[in-house]
Amino acid sequence: MEITEKVAYLKGLAEGMELDTDKKVGKLLAAIIDTLDDIALELEDIKDEQAELADGLDAVSDDLEDVENVVFDEWDDEEDDSDYYYDDLDEDEECYATTCPTCEETIYFDESVLEDGEVLCPNCGERLEFDLEDEDKEDEE
Repeated sequence: MEITEKVAYLKGLAEGMELDTDKKVGKLLAAIIDTLDDIALELEDIKDEQAELADGLDAVSDDLEDVENVVFDEWDDEEDDSDYYYDDLDEDEECYATTCPTCEETIYFDESVLEDGEVLCPNCGERLEFDLEDEDKEDEE
């Protein structure tokens, strides 16, 4: 039973008892019941507003989760790529650089990547291929 229903029940009891509101005790009980009715209505309004806020918060939380997935997943991918291209380079190894034709960012890589014949741009994901056969022919001449 809701609070508003309980207060309505108390009002019914008071009317059934035919309280004399001209006397002190009757006035007091009528005032108490009216105050309880006001409190019950306020609580009902607060519960409705709280439910509305909870729904809004759920929507914002879902939207934030979508944004986090986009931002942090891309960031993690970039970090993984940069770890591969920068952290694994030895001080003694020769380092190569090229410019991505798509995003125009400079990409650094070592000889092992050059031997693979291709590299993925960590910025845009463009596949860059290297043809070492022409280089080998030039070296032979």
